[in-house]
Amino acid sequence: MLRALPILIALTVLLIVVAPTRSEATGPSPIRPVSTYSIVALDPDTGQLGVAVQSHWFSVGAMVPWARAGIGAVATQSLVDPSYGPLGLELMAAGKSATQTLEALTTADAHPEIRQVGMVDADGNVAVHTGSNCIPEAGHRTGENYTVQANLMANDTVPDAMAEAFESAEGDLAARMLRALEAAQQAGGDIRGKQSAAILVVSGEVTGRSWQDTVVDLRVEDHAEPLAELGRLLTIHRGYAKMNEGDLAIEEDDLQAAEAAYGAAQEILGDNLEASYWYAVALCNAGEIDRAVEVFHRVFEAGDNWRVLTPRLLDGGFLVADEATLERILGKE
Repeated sequence: MLRALPILIALTVLLIVVAPTRSEATGPSPIRPVSTYSIVALDPDTGQLGVAVQSHWFSVGAMVPWARAGIGAVATQSLVDPSYGPLGLELMAAGKSATQTLEALTTADAHPEIRQVGMVDADGNVAVHTGSNCIPEAGHRTGENYTVQANLMANDTVPDAMAEAFESAEGDLAARMLRALEAAQQAGGDIRGKQSAAILVVSGEVTGRSWQDTVVDLRVEDHAEPLAELGRLLTIHRGYAKMNEGDLAIEEDDLQAAEAAYGAAQEILGDNLEASYWYAVALCNAGEIDRAVEVFHRVFEAGDNWRVLTPRLLDGGFLVADEATLERILGKE
C-alpha cells in the first residue's frame, strides 16, 4: 500500500488540475455525443477484459474503449470525456476498485450529468454511471462481470436486450460482446442510425508487452453496416491468429503443430491466399509433398507472384525442399 501511495497522490493532483470546477463551467460542452451503446466485461475463465461499442459517429473506437491487461476496462461515452479511460486504468492499477475509481472521476468532473461511463476491474467489480442529462433514451444494466450502457437510443429496451444477449451467448469474450451489440441494434439501436464500431480485448495475463497483452483490437471507422463489418474482421482476425500460431510452431520446429495451425487458418479464411500458401509450406515441411503441391498450384493459379516468392524461402529454412521437390512445387518437373 505504501508503494502505491505516491501514485494515488499524483493521480489525485492530476484529477484536480485536469478537471475544471463547476464554477468554471460557462456553457454547454463543445464535445458532441460520440457513443451510443457499449459493453464492458470480464471473462472470469480466461481473465480477459474487453469493451465493445457501436455508434452513429465516425471512428468511435478512437475514444470510447480502453483496457489494460490484468487491470480493467473502461467505456467512456455520451458527451465523452476521453480522460476517464487512461485515468480510470491508472487508478485501478493503483489498487482502486472499479466503483472507487468511477466515484473519484465523476466527483472531479465538472459535468458528470452529461457523461456515461462503464468500468470493470480484474476482480470482476463493475461500476456504471449514466448522467441525468444524457440524451434519452439512456440507461444501463449490470450483471456478473459486465455492464452495458446506452444513450441516444430509439427506445429504452436496448440495455436489457444487450444484457440478455451477452449472458446467453456462447464463444469467447469478443464473440459474446459482439452478440450484445447486435442485440442492441435489433432492439432499435441508435435513433440516428449506425456508422462505426470497435472491439478491444486484452489478456488476463500481464506480460508487460502491450502487443502480446492485446488479444483483439478492431475498428470499423465508417461503414453502412458497422457490426456486420466488425464481425467479418473478427473472423479474419481469428484466422490470422491461427497463422501466427503456425509461425511460432515453425520457429520451434514443431511441424505437426504448424500444419494444424495453418490448416485451421485456411478453414477459417477460406480462399485467402496468405493462409493457403503458408498451409502449403507447412505441409511440405511436414513431408506431405503431394498435398503441398496441390495447394501450392491452386495458389499459383491465383497469383504468379507466389511462385516467384517460393524459392526465396529456402535459404532461411522457411521451406524444406530438395531440388526435385522444388521443381514439382514450381511446376517445372
